[in-house]
Amino acid sequence: MDRATPNLPTREMDATVAFYAALGFDVGFRDEAWLVLYRGDLMLEFFPFPEVDPETSSFSCCLRVDDLDALVAACEPVAPVADRGWPRLHLPTVESSGLRIGYLVDPDGTLLRLIHNS
Repeated sequence: MDRATPNLPTREMDATVAFYAALGFDVGFRDEAWLVLYRGDLMLEFFPFPEVDPETSSFSCCLRVDDLDALVAACEPVAPVADRGWPRLHLPTVESSGLRIGYLVDPDGTLLRLIHNS
């Protein structure tokens, strides 16, 4: 199976592990230069970038899932529904494309589009 994985910044590895663990991700690999997290078939990779500014970060990726409601439910305790700040959650809506999409901004300012597989 071919696939691509996002490579995302982290200001602090321990904080990233803790945040994503609350969303159901497990550590697959970790050293001082790289972090790989899994949640079922989802895989996210992180590299140290202590200078990333969450307010101006343009890093992003899409998480396409069969059970969007379960992923959003995991996000709600650690990311408040809000228009500003980080972490934050934007609840899913059906967009003009017909896709049901929510948005999560992690503590480092990375935008994760939460997309329901249709």
